[in-house]
Amino acid sequence: MPKLKTHSGTKDRIQITKNGKLRRRHAGVGHNLSKKSANRKRRFDGIETVTTKGFIKSIKKNLGV
Repeated sequence: MPKLKTHSGTKDRIQITKNGKLRRRHAGVGHNLSKKSANRKRRFDGIETVTTKGFIKSIKKNLGV
């Protein structure tokens, strides 16, 4: 069987840590910020670790890990 290609969108958006955890940015921060409350925008800050097992499995498959 041929090798699978890495999914470029996933590769750009998600990083794998040294211990194999997946890190990603929060969605919804890029536009329409005037209608979002300051409290809501603060919750978008920082990087989140992906914890859902189904997502982890599919993301690692997309990355070829």
